[in-house]
Amino acid sequence: MDYKSYFDIPENILYVNTPSNGLMPRKHYSWRREWESAFFDVRGDLRDQQGAFIADIKAVFGDLFHCPVGNLFLLPNFSFGLHTLLNGLSKGLRYALLEDDYPSLNYPVISRGLDHVKVPVDECLEERIAEVVRKEKVDVLLLSIVQYISGMKVELPFIRQLKADNPSLIIIGDATQYLGTEPFRFVESGFDVVGGSGYKWMMAGFGNGYMMVSDRVKALLYAQAQEGPRPTESMWAKKSILDTFFEPGHQDTLSHGTLGQSVHFLKELGLENIQQYLTELTNYAYEKFEERKWLLPAIEKRKGRSALINIQINPECYGQLLESGVKCFPRGTGIRIGLHIYNDRSDVDKLVDIIGQINK
Repeated sequence: MDYKSYFDIPENILYVNTPSNGLMPRKHYSWRREWESAFFDVRGDLRDQQGAFIADIKAVFGDLFHCPVGNLFLLPNFSFGLHTLLNGLSKGLRYALLEDDYPSLNYPVISRGLDHVKVPVDECLEERIAEVVRKEKVDVLLLSIVQYISGMKVELPFIRQLKADNPSLIIIGDATQYLGTEPFRFVESGFDVVGGSGYKWMMAGFGNGYMMVSDRVKALLYAQAQEGPRPTESMWAKKSILDTFFEPGHQDTLSHGTLGQSVHFLKELGLENIQQYLTELTNYAYEKFEERKWLLPAIEKRKGRSALINIQINPECYGQLLESGVKCFPRGTGIRIGLHIYNDRSDVDKLVDIIGQINK
C-alpha cells in the first residue's frame, strides 16, 4: 500500500520526526480550510453546534479504540488531562514512575510532593516494574507506553497480566508515542487510564488530546465533588461532574475536528493494516541499524520494538542531517527518529546512506 501518496512531502525532505510532530494527511488540510471558512461564515450555524460536534468526535474515537463514550474525555493536550487526573485522586497514594520517562509525565507527581518510587529501565523493563509493584506497596503505576528517548515499548500483554495479578493497582499509560500505530482496545488493555496528545502518531496537529478512564477510577476521582450537588444550569444539564473538570468551558472545534479526521483516516486504512505495514518497515530498519551497531544495547536485546528508534550516532551530527534534508531530533546519546505510514523502505535506505556519509 502506498500510504505516502496521502501526504505532501517534498522530494528533498526525509521526514522521520514523528516522535516530535507527526505529519497530517493532505485531506486534513482541505477539511481544515473548509471548516474554518464555514465556521467564520456568519450566515452558518457551526458556532452553535459545538456540543454536538464534540460528541460525534468522541463517538468515533471511542468506537475505534474500544472505549465507551462515558469513559472518554477530549482534552487540549495530555498534560492538561494528567494534571486534572492527579488533582482528582487521593493525595495519599504511592506512585511508581519510570526513570527518565517524559518530564510531563513524571514532574507533575514530583512537583506535587506525592510519594513515589522510581523503576529502573533496562532490557528487563517488565520484570523491574513487577518487582517494584511487589516490593514497594505501589498504588499507581504511571508510564509512557513507548519511552520518548529510547523507543522502548512496554509489553502490553504484561500490563494485562499485571492488572490481573494486582486488581487494586491503578495503571496509567501515556499513549502519545503509541496510539495510531496498531489496534488498541482500552476496555481489555489492563490500563485504568490511557491518555495522549494527538499531534504525533495520530497525525492530528496541536490543540487536541484524549483520556480514557475506567469506571473504577472515575468513581475515585473528585469524590467529594461527585457526592455534592450537580450543576443545574441548562448549559450543563448533560455534563457529568467529571466533565466539568476534564472538559471545562468551550472546546476548539478545529483542533478536535482534526483529531476526528485522523480517526476517520485511521479507520479507513485499518489499524490492522497499519500495524502490519509498520512492523515490516521497522523490522527492515532494525536489521539495517543492527548491522551497523546503531541500536541501543537495551533495545537490541528486546523482542518487542516500537517505531521510535534512537540511532546511536553522535548527536552532534544533527546539524548535518538537517542540512541533508533529514527531519529528526537529537535525544539522549543519539539521534531519534520515528517511522510512520508516510515512510517506506527507500526512506530507510536513504537515511542509512546519509548517516554513512556523515558518520565516517
